[in-house]
Amino acid sequence: MPNRSADTVYQLIKSLEKSEKRNFKLYMGRNTVQGDLKSVQLFDALDKMEEYDEGLLLKKSPDIKKQQLSNMKAQLYRQILASLRLMRDEENIDIQLHEQMDFARILYNKGLYHQSLKLLDKIKEHALSRFQYTFALQAIIFEKKIEGLHITRSMEDRAEQLSRETEQVTAHLTLINKLSNLALQLYSWYIKMGHARDEKDVSALKLFYETKLPPVEAAQLGFYEKLYLWQCYCWYAFILQDLLQYYRYTQKWVDLFSQHPYMIQIETGQYIKGLHNLLGAHFMLGNGDKFNEALSLFEAFASSDCGNCNDNSRIQTFVYLQTARINKHFMEGTFSTGLELVPEIENKLKEFELQLDRHRILVFYYKIACLYFGSGNNEKAIEYLNRIIHWKVDLRTDLQCYSRLLHLIAHYELGNYDLLEYLIKSVFRFMAKMQNLSVVEEEIFGFLRKSFYMTPVKLKAAFKVLKEKLEKHQGKPLESRSYMYLDIIGWLESKIEGVPVQEVIRRRYMRGRKNGKKE
Repeated sequence: MPNRSADTVYQLIKSLEKSEKRNFKLYMGRNTVQGDLKSVQLFDALDKMEEYDEGLLLKKSPDIKKQQLSNMKAQLYRQILASLRLMRDEENIDIQLHEQMDFARILYNKGLYHQSLKLLDKIKEHALSRFQYTFALQAIIFEKKIEGLHITRSMEDRAEQLSRETEQVTAHLTLINKLSNLALQLYSWYIKMGHARDEKDVSALKLFYETKLPPVEAAQLGFYEKLYLWQCYCWYAFILQDLLQYYRYTQKWVDLFSQHPYMIQIETGQYIKGLHNLLGAHFMLGNGDKFNEALSLFEAFASSDCGNCNDNSRIQTFVYLQTARINKHFMEGTFSTGLELVPEIENKLKEFELQLDRHRILVFYYKIACLYFGSGNNEKAIEYLNRIIHWKVDLRTDLQCYSRLLHLIAHYELGNYDLLEYLIKSVFRFMAKMQNLSVVEEEIFGFLRKSFYMTPVKLKAAFKVLKEKLEKHQGKPLESRSYMYLDIIGWLESKIEGVPVQEVIRRRYMRGRKNGKKE
């Protein structure tokens, strides 16, 4: 598991590329005095370490005293960031605008007021053309300051124009803040709780959503207002398991970038997240052809310069692209083939362990477990599920619950009946405590309790009865999450027919393709 207690300066050094390390050394050679060579020594010592170990660090760097270490690390941290700041990213609009604002202030401080105003006007125009309202507001505030302190006679009605611009930009920012706050709160709800579990959850969510959603006029919405509005609709529908609405707004999310393609460079992370959610919507709705179209779009992006412009983009692309590729194997019933992805995923999880959050890692473990389960390797499925079960429960309670349920079924498949009675009680208590029991899970638990004592003939009949019961709940919103996490119907069909799970799902997929139905 990732070392979450790693030292911050160690994490920063380990995130550096070769060119960035070389630039740091050049920066230190140009900008520091002889006494700062200890910073380079500390940098090299940390860079060589596989894991952060303060005792070993002090032992291998005798010139560095323990009482100095804290201050030296803080200084080194600042020096690394300063060296990175000098490696200009010509495509990053934030850096461009920050730099131009710095230049405008330098001109002002030199008493060159008209030159400063002229530059601020260009900053404002550039910022507004890319919907960067915070920078536009900074430029306007600076203009107002200059006009208020000096007689510039830059143009007539200057005060009125600046007042109008301030109100317009502030109105955009106010709405963006309200919508982005709501989108983040809804996403946080999902990360913590998962999908709505019962009518109480539904009512609480609806009340919160309707209270927080501000009134909007579509004609007056800019890029960011639309982006966060579509995200609000998207997360709301997803939590309520309204998959059709979820699909519609994830498509609007991605289409927004098609309408403003230059924003992909500016908001790369939002574009990647939109593609991920669109792929997820197609997967859950069984839209095979549309899924493949979106996957091809994502793969093309992943190989582009924009998709590889920095570590953040590469990490996000890895997470969501590999998730989509696994889902493709789930959809098509090619679980054994999908296992070929696992070594690369494991390598990347190791490579990015300092940057990845627990949520992403848990999702990968669950999906890998499902690949092994679908391919018939229940021992490996249990190995990955144990990684989730033994992790502290602080995120994704729904994922924790379904990991335990799949863990229980995998042991059932292996015939570990001596464990099953204990596991059934344990999992039932856990899910009940989490208030996560649905009708579907209760039916499964009831069946597993009784199945110990059944003959093979009666067992097959019982599988058929359970399948018929569960099929009645398919399509019901509050029960659909059970089918999102585990294709329980596919598993039951495999038990009834005596064939592997992936064979059942593959046959279903091919039948849908043959009939022209999007599966």
